[in-house]
Amino acid sequence: MQSAFDILLEKLGIARSFTDAAQNHKEYRASDETLRKMINYLGFSLKNIEDSEALLQKLENRRWQSVLEAVYVVRKDNIRFDAVVKSSQVCDIAISVSGKEGNLDFEYEQYVTETKTIGGREYAKVEFVIKSAMEPQYYDLAVTVESKKYHAVLAVTPDSCYLPQVVQEQKIWGFAIQLYALRSKHNWGVGDFSDLYEFAKMCKRQGADVIGVNPLNVLSHDNPENASPYSSISRLFLNPVYIDVEKVKGFKKSDVDYKKIEEIKQKENIDYKSIYGLKIKVLSEIYKEFIKDNKSKEYAEFEKFCRAKGADLEDLAAYQAICSQYHDKCSGWQYWPKELQNPQSAAVAKFKKEHSEEIGFFKFLQFIADKQLNEAQKEIKKLGLKIGLYRDLPVGLNKNSAELWSGHDLFIDKCGAGAPPDIFFPTGQKWCLGAFNRFALKDMAYLPFIKILRAAMQGAGALRIDHVMSLMRLYIIPDDSDDGTYVYYDFDDMLGIVALESYLNKCMVVGESIGNVPDGFIEKIHGRGIYSLSVLWAERWDGCGDFKQPQDFPRTAFCSVGTHDMPPLKMRWFGYDIETMYNLGMLSDEERINQYKGREDERRRLLGALDYAGVWPCDKPRQGDCLYGEGYPNGILEAVEKFTAAGNCAVYLAQLEDIFGVEVLQNLPGTDEATHPNWRRKLPIDLEDYEQKEDFNRVMNCIKSSR
Repeated sequence: MQSAFDILLEKLGIARSFTDAAQNHKEYRASDETLRKMINYLGFSLKNIEDSEALLQKLENRRWQSVLEAVYVVRKDNIRFDAVVKSSQVCDIAISVSGKEGNLDFEYEQYVTETKTIGGREYAKVEFVIKSAMEPQYYDLAVTVESKKYHAVLAVTPDSCYLPQVVQEQKIWGFAIQLYALRSKHNWGVGDFSDLYEFAKMCKRQGADVIGVNPLNVLSHDNPENASPYSSISRLFLNPVYIDVEKVKGFKKSDVDYKKIEEIKQKENIDYKSIYGLKIKVLSEIYKEFIKDNKSKEYAEFEKFCRAKGADLEDLAAYQAICSQYHDKCSGWQYWPKELQNPQSAAVAKFKKEHSEEIGFFKFLQFIADKQLNEAQKEIKKLGLKIGLYRDLPVGLNKNSAELWSGHDLFIDKCGAGAPPDIFFPTGQKWCLGAFNRFALKDMAYLPFIKILRAAMQGAGALRIDHVMSLMRLYIIPDDSDDGTYVYYDFDDMLGIVALESYLNKCMVVGESIGNVPDGFIEKIHGRGIYSLSVLWAERWDGCGDFKQPQDFPRTAFCSVGTHDMPPLKMRWFGYDIETMYNLGMLSDEERINQYKGREDERRRLLGALDYAGVWPCDKPRQGDCLYGEGYPNGILEAVEKFTAAGNCAVYLAQLEDIFGVEVLQNLPGTDEATHPNWRRKLPIDLEDYEQKEDFNRVMNCIKSSR
């Protein structure tokens, strides 16, 4: 028989135990004390486990204490919701639903499904079923009880996410790139929005129809070396480092030290601090001139942008301005003077008034970044790429972020998101990313989640949801511990919101589903039209057996050889990533040996699969096995690209790091910039020279012949 504590954990969606996704599938069981703390971190009060029954009773009564929930997420063919009223009021209920075009006429039925006596008074739960057809969108639901009106959001969702016809009928291909890593003859040492457009023109010439990019969200203004695109300060806004300063109206070449830029570009890795500093210096001079003429057309556009972005932009800009005042004194908003920790405080209002010019500059940066990205996206659409831009939504964000500052009650307290051990990362991952609190999120009718979906879908043909399992559950680790457990979300609601936003924005959705994937999860997301993400290294029978042949790859997937978190092909072949992890103390001697043995087996099975598929280039036949990583097999690059591109997946994404033989990791999860140069590896070839490189052209021919 379950204890009250176990029932409480189940009701709150906290996993007592879980199994990792490593090869041994080890089971973990969280301690009672860790679980008790997790209950408190979610906003509930449980001082002692013995008090579980009392808290459980409070939760049981919770729904009976309000007429409506904040939101009802329903399918268009099953529109139903409930209301709680006194039993004596059941016959006195009136409902109305309004959308963009005003009140709707509809037919409905109502039933009393349950009654409950609380405090000597009987309440009834009344279920309403709307029989009339309703288009997928958000509606205002109003319930009137004895002249009192109560409101909720009724989110009517489509059965499936938006799916372009071309993806359903053809096999297309493109590239997955890290925009910052693009080298070009014109940029200042980091890829920018102009590079994105130039890259798109190259894609058009080659026949590619999709460009996958890393998250483009704004990062720390005062610490630009904190460069992880998956640790932003706001998922609603863009990183100004991607601005092509020379394309901004008012730019003067005389303001730029081009000798300094050339020195920066010669460095092995991206020097974010220097590049960002140069860009901000020039942009600040442009801004000073810009605000002098507040009657200009450009200034009117700027004001319109600020009004459209509203309080979210105001909060971001205020946060950045306050950070600039305190960044050398403390490490995050939690350490600011207490009166500034609340964005609604009088102290913050006073700060805004006294620092209006600095706040205006941060808004200006977002205005320019948004404008340049929109222009690039419009040009990409004109080129006729069938999907176009494929953007990326991070699973979480930096805990010292504007999002948490302006709404910290929305996030799980004193914890961060991570991942348990899996086949690719046997030590697990502690990302320390802020994660939504499911209860607070629903109380806000999922609006914060809706906003970040819309921001990422804007102008995109497809959206990658990082760690899509987070729609169902997230591995949460307390800040003061390395041991965590899973916290569950309302999976059906989250899927419904994603499907509705996809439908409204005409943007297909792809879920990054590599790692600890629950049984039945892939089938569930496919049922709502969310494609999965696959990599060559995961397309093996039973997870670690022989590689599947291309015809056995999943159809409803975007496929690539690897990801930015995995070693490029050449590095993986030689096992340099294993040695890197060992030298950083991330692997024990025994784990290192086991990793090398596993990699040897992987090489053997891969060569066998390539042989069976007959994908080796005719003029580069394989010479020797190189099973122990003593050499790089002749023709293996083209063989692997042709093999993977030939997969049954709807979309194939090539990676430039594989094509150009990169032998370093773009990102090593579990490390930071102090231990490993994450997120700052530049590609070895300038964008303008790709099509003059033999390896590039040979790989393009392999891919095109396979798709």
